[in-house]
Amino acid sequence: METQTEKSKSIVFARKYRPQTFKDVIGQDHIVQILQNAVLKKRVSHAYLFSGPRGTGKTTVARILARELGCEQEDIVEIDAASSRGIDDARALRDAVQFLPMNSPKKVYIIDEVHMLTKEAFNALLKTLEEPPEHVVFILATTELNKVIDTIVSRTQQFSFHKISIPDIVNELKRIAKAEKIEIEDDALKLIAFLADGSLRDAENMLLQIQSIGKEIINEEDVRLMLGAPPEKSTDIIMRLAIIGETAKMLGEFDTVLKQGIDPQMLAKLLLRNFRALYFLALDPFTEKMLLQEFSQEEISALRALIDAFSKEDDKSPANKLECAVGYLLNAIRMPQDDFLPQLPLELALIKIATEN
Repeated sequence: METQTEKSKSIVFARKYRPQTFKDVIGQDHIVQILQNAVLKKRVSHAYLFSGPRGTGKTTVARILARELGCEQEDIVEIDAASSRGIDDARALRDAVQFLPMNSPKKVYIIDEVHMLTKEAFNALLKTLEEPPEHVVFILATTELNKVIDTIVSRTQQFSFHKISIPDIVNELKRIAKAEKIEIEDDALKLIAFLADGSLRDAENMLLQIQSIGKEIINEEDVRLMLGAPPEKSTDIIMRLAIIGETAKMLGEFDTVLKQGIDPQMLAKLLLRNFRALYFLALDPFTEKMLLQEFSQEEISALRALIDAFSKEDDKSPANKLECAVGYLLNAIRMPQDDFLPQLPLELALIKIATEN
C-alpha cells in the first residue's frame, strides 16, 4: 500500500508547489501588487481578464484572488471553456450566478481558456457581465486574447501575464530541487529554464521528468539526453562551421545530428540561444554579467574564444554577421514546419549564415 510520503512524491511539482498566496507568485509582480491593493482597499472589480502564455500563473492567481476575497472552496467555481463552450452552458451560468454564495461574501467564477467559447456563448456571457449580481466576481483567463471579442474585453479589467524570466524560473527550480533532495547542477537548471520558454509549469514538469534519471548529481548533458536535445558539442560544431563559412562540413554535421532523432525546432532554439549570446558579446563584452544568468562561465569563455578566432580570421568585428544570424534563426523558428521536410527552414537559415559575407 502506498504511504503518505510516496503519495506526496507522486504529485506533479506544478501542483505540489503551486503558490498559495500572492507573495508566493513568481514573476508577475506588476499584477500581484495591483490586485493586493484592490483587495486591501475593497475596490475589487466585478470582472477580470487574465491573458498571457500558458504556465505563467493565470489560473493560480485567479484562485489566490478568490481566497483573498474570503471565498470558501465551495464558492469558487472553475469552468473549462474548452469543454463547456456552447450557448446552453452560458445560459446555465447566467442562471447559476443569481444564487447567493453558500459560506462566503463573494462567489467567484473562474473561466479558463475563455477564447474557446462560441459566438453565441460569448453573447450570453456578455449579458451577464453587463449586469452581474453584487455577490459575483468573474475571472476570465486566456492564452489567446485576440480571440476574445472586444465587447467582453471592454467590460473587464485586463491583466497581461508575462513569460517568466530564466533567473526567476531557475531560482524556483532550485527551491523545489532542495525540497525534493534532487542534486542538479546550475547549468542543467538554466537549460531547463530556457527550454521552458517562460512557462514555470513546463519547467517544473521537466524537472519532475529528469528526476527519474536516478543519478546522484544531474548535469546539463543529462538534461539534454532526457529532453531530446542535441549534445552541446554538436550545437557548438554547427555554430562554428556556420560562422567560418564551412558550408559543406556544417551541413554534414547538421545531418548527423538530425539522424540522432533530434527535433529541428529544438536544435534551432538552442542555436538561437548561442548565437544571441555571441552577438551580445561581440557588441559589448560587459554583457557577460547578464549572460551568466543563462550560461556557465565556461560556456561564456568558449563563446568568447569563438568570437576571437572569427575576428582574427576575418579581420573585422563579427557583430554584423551575428546580427543577421539571429534574424535568420528567428525566422526559421517562426516558419511553419512541413511534415515532409521539417528541417528545411533551419537548413536554409544555416546556409544563409554560412554564406553571408
